[in-house]
Amino acid sequence: MKQQEIGIVIEVNGNVAKVKAARHGDCDNCGACPGDSAIVMDVRNAVSAKPGQKVAFEMHSASMVLAAFVVYAIPLFAAAAGAVIGWLIANQLGQSLVGFQVGGGIIGFGLSLVVIKLYDRAIKNNVKTLPVITKILN
Repeated sequence: MKQQEIGIVIEVNGNVAKVKAARHGDCDNCGACPGDSAIVMDVRNAVSAKPGQKVAFEMHSASMVLAAFVVYAIPLFAAAAGAVIGWLIANQLGQSLVGFQVGGGIIGFGLSLVVIKLYDRAIKNNVKTLPVITKILN
């Protein structure tokens, strides 16, 4: 399933354009993007749009679900795994469980942030995962 959005091209660099689009209702719940009412995103420029033109672009729902999973679920699983590993280490050493569990959870969460940053870089460098401009509007 694809989600269609409308925005204005503010910059073109090769076959990638920066598009300023109005935030939708889902963005109100997240708040991760800067600004109150607009977001600037990289979009594949399949129709050779020029700066200042109003365009329609499509985002794949599967890409958005995967990104949400990476941002929300991976840190949760990593923190839980770190706490379990901390518990196992504390049992082996005969130490207090809580300190090792908390420390393991923090380390797991920190490592998940590194994974998210690497995923973000990989996605930004892969033009195929970007939303695509489908048409230029009047």
